[in-house]
Amino acid sequence: MKFEWDNQKALSNIKKHGISFEEASTAFGDFLSIVIEDPMHSKNENRFILIGRSIEANTLVVVHIEKSDVIRIISARKATKNEQKAYEEQK
Repeated sequence: MKFEWDNQKALSNIKKHGISFEEASTAFGDFLSIVIEDPMHSKNENRFILIGRSIEANTLVVVHIEKSDVIRIISARKATKNEQKAYEEQK
């Protein structure tokens, strides 16, 4: 799986949420992750939200776009308590 992102956005994401896109990319390796469509933010492209556990054991919410062979990460943050609960309940 290949990943891409805007480097300026990646730096901004670390400042805002404390999560690097490198760490966020590891959540895609979580076989128990949840992926849902994000129609409210899918005007020009189909966006998706992944809730999954990173290699650092953080439960993350990762907004991304799926292209043919690349996943473009838009943003990443730690899951809220409700999002963590949804993730835990689907196990």
